[in-house]
Amino acid sequence: MKQRVPISLTVNGEIHELFIPPWQLLLDTLRDELGLTGAKRCCIEGQCGACTVLIDGKPINSCLYLTIEAQNQEIVTAEGLVEDGKPHPIQKAFVERGAVQCGFCTPGLVVATKALLDQNPNPTEDEIRIALSGHLCRCGAYVQITEAVMAAARETAQKEVGV
Repeated sequence: MKQRVPISLTVNGEIHELFIPPWQLLLDTLRDELGLTGAKRCCIEGQCGACTVLIDGKPINSCLYLTIEAQNQEIVTAEGLVEDGKPHPIQKAFVERGAVQCGFCTPGLVVATKALLDQNPNPTEDEIRIALSGHLCRCGAYVQITEAVMAAARETAQKEVGV
């Protein structure tokens, strides 16, 4: 018999009461239990960034994080960035700048970009590269990704001042 423990998670502003194995990774809980497939299963070693989600505003590799560690914390996935049914400015900028190509790495990059812009609303290209250095894009769209982050920073800044 598989051992399961009760857990309460706050994901994208919603509380979820679950029974999970205590060793279950957050990535598996999000994808298999909650149907949130934005975080991707890829390396399972914390090397590629495809599984990135925010925990209390900080980007983490959900493939290395036990679900039980996420109790009493705010989890945000790429799906949680949608505002009133519309893409977040970061998501929009990635699409408009061609930074999505195959799209596998995109959700992790978008979430990590959200964390970056929350901390530093006007990053330089070097700061963007450093903040996203734990993310691999197999399509090699790094130029477009950097351009998308800079565009999202501009859009977010304009949105905040009401331009």
